[in-house]
Amino acid sequence: MSGFDTNPFADPVDVNPFKDPSVTQLTNPPQSGLAEFNPFSETNAATTIPATQVPGPSQPAVLQPSEEPAQPTPQAVAAAAQAGLLRQQEELDRKAAELERKERELQNTAANLHVKDNNWPPLPSWCPVKPCFYQDFATEIPADYQRICKMLYYLWMLHSMTLFLNLLACLAWFTSDAAKGTAFGLSILWFLIFTPCAFLCWYRPIYKAFRSDNSFSFFVFFFVFFCQIGIYFIQLIGLPNLGTSGWLAALSTVKNGPLAVSVIMMVVAAFFTLCAGLSLFLLQRVHALYRRTGASFQQAQEEFSQGIFSSRTFRNAASTAARGNFRGN
Repeated sequence: MSGFDTNPFADPVDVNPFKDPSVTQLTNPPQSGLAEFNPFSETNAATTIPATQVPGPSQPAVLQPSEEPAQPTPQAVAAAAQAGLLRQQEELDRKAAELERKERELQNTAANLHVKDNNWPPLPSWCPVKPCFYQDFATEIPADYQRICKMLYYLWMLHSMTLFLNLLACLAWFTSDAAKGTAFGLSILWFLIFTPCAFLCWYRPIYKAFRSDNSFSFFVFFFVFFCQIGIYFIQLIGLPNLGTSGWLAALSTVKNGPLAVSVIMMVVAAFFTLCAGLSLFLLQRVHALYRRTGASFQQAQEEFSQGIFSSRTFRNAASTAARGNFRGN
């Protein structure tokens, strides 16, 4: 009913929109902060930021003259160069000493790794003569060559035993016939010479050849062993006054000597024949293995040249000869 009580013909109420509370609150912010601010308080003094000094009017830039560096004296240059050379020499000496030390360590390490006590001939420890060679088929010889290498070693043992039996046969022959003293003396000489020479001249080369696949050692073996086979044939024939109990010498004692001496000499002749046959067989086997390795005479020459030129004795002799020629000129 209140809506009907108003007078529609009355003057309208003057409403000011700027007096609205939401507008007056924004246009008239509270002044409590400014009223409470005291610029002379200690708290505000600590936080006061000093004003930066305003630079005065700009001045033209003035370039300062550059000062010339002092030139070093020749004595200073020479001293610096000498000091640099001394430092370089010290550095080179230090590096050389370091390289020499490392080389000695490597040599000692290699020597310790490859040092093997000689075990052949197998002499007792109380014997003053020590073994001269190292021999081990299982560790040094490849499995494919071990059998043939052992057979050659057994052939050398048979060769030595045959020469010893030949000495005994010639001794028996000398006891039955005093005119055969020359044959007995030569049999002693053959035993003392051919036993070590066979080991050094054809057995050790073939051992080294199988151990390191060395073509030069193969060629040495073939040359010496071929000569050895020729000596076997001469010994089994048994020419008179050569110190061998071959077939001719054994048959000559059948009519003119005791039967026991003839039997001993025939046994020795049979051993010489066995050595010759085994030598031919083993030579053929070794040659077949050699051709299988693909070695050649040219390779043997290269290995021989490398071994000669790498020898310290050869290098020392060559340098001595060169210095002598230089001084002579």
